[in-house]
Amino acid sequence: MQTTSLTVSAPNQFIERNGRRLAYRRFGAGQPILFCNRFRGDLDTWDPAFLDALAAQGFDIIIFDYSGLGLSTGERTYNPLVLAKDVIDLLDALELPQVVLGGWSVGGLVAQVVFATAPQRLSHLVLLGTNPPGELPKMAEQLFYDLAGKPENDFDDYVQLFFEPRSAASRQAAADSFARLQLRQTERSVPVSGEWAGSLLAATGGKPRSNFFPAPAVLEALKHTTLPILHIGGDHDISFPVENWYALNEQLPTMQLHTFPQAGHGPHQQYPEASAQTIATFVRTATATPQPAAVQSQTVAS
Repeated sequence: MQTTSLTVSAPNQFIERNGRRLAYRRFGAGQPILFCNRFRGDLDTWDPAFLDALAAQGFDIIIFDYSGLGLSTGERTYNPLVLAKDVIDLLDALELPQVVLGGWSVGGLVAQVVFATAPQRLSHLVLLGTNPPGELPKMAEQLFYDLAGKPENDFDDYVQLFFEPRSAASRQAAADSFARLQLRQTERSVPVSGEWAGSLLAATGGKPRSNFFPAPAVLEALKHTTLPILHIGGDHDISFPVENWYALNEQLPTMQLHTFPQAGHGPHQQYPEASAQTIATFVRTATATPQPAAVQSQTVAS
């Protein structure tokens, strides 16, 4: 029986690629699964209970800091087209021809760009609390912009951003998750600058940006793919409402939607073991087949 958290004890590692250093951690054994992080996320914002549960399900876990953020060097940005290059460079450096690719929030946009531009590198796509491409029937709540743009976020912000504060059970799950995020005491990553991140949100005028990434090309790829895709969401996500995925019912042939009740933007932080089991079952049972030629040749302009 595992008593030590693999997530907490995993050492920092680095690869040099295309003029910058990418920091990553890798632990577990089995099928490789690589995760792209959320807005203002770093190596230490993934809940250890979630990643440990995935490792126990037989996954080789890889998490990393985007270029210029956390412990990585290079130019910092949240442009998904640019961040997608981090994923490809990391896969190449680690000599991984194909992985399960996951993405949380903004990381889900990054993962979708990788999916649309290099589908041969993916066996499955796992999205956590993110948006589909294109025009959105339900936009983010103003509360997200008010909190995500603060110079520093405290525990109360964590509850409101990623959980459902109206639910006592969700608030308790937030407290448990927040405590787990503090378990690592050494070699922690560097938090993303709140001033810089806040300036990005301020530049939008506090309004959502539906054109944040190449939506038409990505949406076409989603509509014509044979790659298995899973989205795990909460029923009250103030950032990327899960209703936007349900609006695409019958248009996405391989999409599976799993929505947790009384949950917010961090469903896998609130339900770590259940989320890991859902992902493991999905990867084990959803058949990955070769991409159609039309999708394999898909390009997305930078």
